Amino acid sequence: MSLFEKIRRHLDSGGVIAYPTESCYGLGCIPENHDAVKSLLKLKKRKKSKGLILIAGNMREIRKYMKHVPEKEILKEYWPGPNTLLIGASRHVPPWIKGKHEKVALRVTAHRDAARLCNAIGCALVSTSANFAGQKPAKSFRECISRFGDRILVVPGRVGKRKNPSTIMDLESGRIYRP
Repeated sequence: MSLFEKIRRHLDSGGVIAYPTESCYGLGCIPENHDAVKSLLKLKKRKKSKGLILIAGNMREIRKYMKHVPEKEILKEYWPGPNTLLIGASRHVPPWIKGKHEKVALRVTAHRDAARLCNAIGCALVSTSANFAGQKPAKSFRECISRFGDRILVVPGRVGKRKNPSTIMDLESGRIYRP
């Protein structure tokens, strides 16, 4: 069985993974799997009201989550890249992903390994930093194993060179929530 087949089976059974992203390891699961999201939030000790980011390797994997798909030219300014955009949520966005918000946080990543992971499993993933709330995110495979042990499946790979997490911006208003 290939690594991606193993990851897909783990995710399909409600598992949580840690995987490399632009600036740190991220924790992820299948967005529609409520039990998996609850497990991720409990593991991270994160409030469900905060909402979660969805990461994808291409537009096909996240289009269904957008109420209205912005023009391609606008999206090309931000994606692929380390930019998380707040966009009106479609009816396909589960409430446990939005938290208390009306919009959904989406990113098409330029991180090669994260994009390859999403493309190989054929869907978007939840993406939140691999840490316990209020602590520094894990930057390596070993750090993830040390923190989370066998409670998650850790995907090998290298974190990108970006120092800070993705920029979060409301696409409609232009307001930046995290530079």
